[in-house]
Amino acid sequence: MTSVAFRRSALLLCTCLTLSGLPAVAQTTAQPAAQARPLGEGVVALVNDKLISSYDLKQRMLLLIITSGVQVTQQNYAAFQQQALRALIDEHLQLAEADHFKLTVSDEEIDEEVANMAQQSGLSKDQLLAELKRAGIEAQTLRDQIKAEIAWGQLVNGRFRPKARVGKDQVDAFMTKLTEDSQKPQYLVAEILIDPEVAGGQEEAEAGAQQLFDQIAQGVAPFQSVARQFSNAPSAANGGDAGWLVSGTIDPKIETVLKGMNPGQMTRPIVTDEGVYIYYLREKKEGKADAKVRLKQAAVPLTGGDSAMRALASFRAKYPTCDALNNEKGNGQVSVADLGFTTLSDLKPEYASALQPLKVGQSTEPMKNAMNINVVYVCDKTAAGDDVPSREQVEQRLTQQKVAMLGRRYLRDIRDGATIESR
Repeated sequence: MTSVAFRRSALLLCTCLTLSGLPAVAQTTAQPAAQARPLGEGVVALVNDKLISSYDLKQRMLLLIITSGVQVTQQNYAAFQQQALRALIDEHLQLAEADHFKLTVSDEEIDEEVANMAQQSGLSKDQLLAELKRAGIEAQTLRDQIKAEIAWGQLVNGRFRPKARVGKDQVDAFMTKLTEDSQKPQYLVAEILIDPEVAGGQEEAEAGAQQLFDQIAQGVAPFQSVARQFSNAPSAANGGDAGWLVSGTIDPKIETVLKGMNPGQMTRPIVTDEGVYIYYLREKKEGKADAKVRLKQAAVPLTGGDSAMRALASFRAKYPTCDALNNEKGNGQVSVADLGFTTLSDLKPEYASALQPLKVGQSTEPMKNAMNINVVYVCDKTAAGDDVPSREQVEQRLTQQKVAMLGRRYLRDIRDGATIESR
């Protein structure tokens, strides 16, 4: 968020405050304020032996409004309140668990993260804190949030990274799938997921998603900021970045919508079995990506006639895969050659088209060129291009995914075992 935009959000927020310091409900429609309950003073929740005051909740709501960019309305006030309270509860549990393992977060670490946030907003650290203060947000509110994030990250990585090691077979399988997926339509997306269980029901989830969609579409709130604060998908921590979705692995309802979209467009809320999704399409591929292949060839001379074709068909039936060929050199009529590595884009179009859909171990039907009639075997195949990740990057990505999954499960177990009372 730029300095000007930040100030605009702060000004908007200030105008939405009542004399008691509560976020006001903007009168945007004639509908009644569904579930919009102003906060009273006192304690709003107990988490084990720690209390969350109404002041804590007000402060977190203000911070949530500023960082997401979403305007407060009659319809989303209750969602803001619920989101802020859930975040505070989780942070209390995270910090308590970190204290149990004697993990500490220094003021220097928090200062560094505040400075990074300020830089991303085009502000200095002091300017950022001044803007927050102008909006009624204490610096300590932001520092407490950052402290919990750092402590939880250290705890989860320390406990689970050694257990989340990724083996060679897993990397091999991922690289193979990456190559196969590169031959299918793909969609690079950011996502927002509203989970009915978190939102309080299906009707609330659909209404909440529609309100967020409207504000993003109107340019009030950035998609990335809304995803980070409101999405219930694991991608929320990355601003909703869900990476590439591959055709055939996506909910048909979602893929049908994405097929008809152009990059830069956003879907309306889509109801699925998992919840209500909003997608932003960043990029689109038609599924004809280049690939690097290692090939072998079994060939017969053009002058061999029908007997040569029968010999080639018999040879292919006896040696159906590249592995079956092994060190085979051919026979009287059929010759075998190792063609080495090449990329599909360097081959003649007819050969590239025939080889593109094949998996490792498969072979083409007999094909004719100026020199011979041949069958080409795919011995190895990997995706090609500047955006293809290395094995090291794949290993790191898979490890991070495992750590994140174990961390979510860990927090869920802590939450289930905690004594949480809302008032």
